[in-house]
Amino acid sequence: MFSFPCDLTISRFRFLAFSGMSFILLGTGLACDSSPAGKEASSPVAPALDPEELPTVTPDDERAPDKFEVLFTTTMGDVVIQVNRDWAPRGADRFYTLVKTGFYDNTKFFRVVPSFVAQFGIAADPKVHAKWNGAPLRDDPVKQTNGRGTLTFATSGPNTRTTQLFINYADNSRLDGMGFSPFGIVTQGMDLVDKINREYGEAPQQPLIERQGDAYLSKEFPKLDGIITAKIISPAPAASPAPEVPATGVEPATSTPPAGGESPAVPPATSESIPAPEAKVPESPSQPNP
Repeated sequence: MFSFPCDLTISRFRFLAFSGMSFILLGTGLACDSSPAGKEASSPVAPALDPEELPTVTPDDERAPDKFEVLFTTTMGDVVIQVNRDWAPRGADRFYTLVKTGFYDNTKFFRVVPSFVAQFGIAADPKVHAKWNGAPLRDDPVKQTNGRGTLTFATSGPNTRTTQLFINYADNSRLDGMGFSPFGIVTQGMDLVDKINREYGEAPQQPLIERQGDAYLSKEFPKLDGIITAKIISPAPAASPAPEVPATGVEPATSTPPAGGESPAVPPATSESIPAPEAKVPESPSQPNP
């Protein structure tokens, strides 16, 4: 497990980047390590890519409509997201492309922090995740605040957004100044998002999810809620390739959502993260790539 300093504050927030992994650690919600090694660990900022070397839209991303809606059929019920491309064009294009190709089908909400965020976006199939994890996006300027219900990409530093997303549970406007740029908002089913199972907190370890996919989550955290399918419902998209992510056994929606606990049992090492709730002292795990 990786160790993180325990004295992080909003003013001293730093990004930690590890070779071969895409991490985003947001503020004070990191795993706390009081050992000397933990306190002395350096926190280098991930090197930013040269904007001039990055295209506005990567070769694999399709230009999204100015506005479109996505239906998440989840284990809790249906959730609808409205995306406004003008808010964050590159982020909207990436989300549109990933939804069309089935990337989010059978994915899980692996990090749930009450009154903060619900994070997801690591593919069920490790090979599919690896493809997109190697295609970072150039940053979008922050035009909208991270208010309740907004959808935003997690990141591990400047120009590192890939696939991980988070839904804000509350007013997380403090993330605006950190570069987290919302591109959509929940217009239906936010009450269901509020009921996402939180008993595992931040215990699922992102590096293991990336390497083992849903097999790891289903074995170690069987009660996690997730997205069964994600589809563009308006406007109707053009034909797209068959989904690359195979079915992985996510249970269908039930009338009673899984019971949730208040805090995780084991603090995980995280890949991409979001700062933890401002009022809290470093506890266990973080993301969003908030």
